[in-house]
Amino acid sequence: MDAGWIERSRLGYFADFAFYSLTVVALAGLEFGRLAGGHQWQALACVGAGLGAWTLLEYLVHRYVLHGVRPFSRWHAMHHERPRALIATPTPVTAALFAALIFLPAFELGSLWFSGALTLGVLAGFVTYSSAHHAVHHVHGRSALLLGLKRWHALHHRRGASECYGVTTRFWDHVFGTAHRTARGNPPASIQA
Repeated sequence: MDAGWIERSRLGYFADFAFYSLTVVALAGLEFGRLAGGHQWQALACVGAGLGAWTLLEYLVHRYVLHGVRPFSRWHAMHHERPRALIATPTPVTAALFAALIFLPAFELGSLWFSGALTLGVLAGFVTYSSAHHAVHHVHGRSALLLGLKRWHALHHRRGASECYGVTTRFWDHVFGTAHRTARGNPPASIQA
């Protein structure tokens, strides 16, 4: 399969942000609107678990799938070669993966509210990741948060780098020993287009 299918038009690229943002809002409304009877704290705990699970998923998928499994690694290499290109997995593919790998197994293990809350947390993490990754490559802000994210991600984008896989958090890079050795120092200023 030609790798060009993951380079998106501006409309397709931003439609992904809109779809997942609206999905998060709708799931949150359904989850917490229907739980007025007393499961709000359990639902919040499941959302938190989903957010935490997302951070680990983000790290593992980036490190082992996007940098290790063909054809995904070949497609991801396009992003490393052209970091400002609008490259992303099509929304129907990611939506099917979230449904098959998160929502349905959680539904089998629990209930509809449990699977909805867990999926809400994972999707909120995905929206945060997608927004942060877009900002790292396309936003020219001066905030300390954005500059820190840009510096960290620039370490990952260096030729031959096998480190700094986390985009929204550095935690798993530190846990698994893939944080840059000068992460406490002064890494590169930003990602070059």
